[in-house]
Amino acid sequence: MSLAVGTRLGPYEIVAPLGSGGMGEVYRARDERLGRDVAIKVLPASFTGAPDRLRRFEQEARAVGIRNWGEEFRSIRAISV
Repeated sequence: MSLAVGTRLGPYEIVAPLGSGGMGEVYRARDERLGRDVAIKVLPASFTGAPDRLRRFEQEARAVGIRNWGEEFRSIRAISV
């Protein structure tokens, strides 16, 4: 599922696509509550019933949180569609 620039997902507004791969699509988004950019990963709906894939994503999200990305991205969020 591709998201158009300007699409709103809760407090996030999609700014630009960043890439896609086996685990989903990644977008640059603006967190309006915090006034900063974040990376949003949109996971396929099939991940809902796949604990191993969700676990892999959680590991990836923790790794991103540990790495110092500076002001570029401070967090990654997952949204399953």
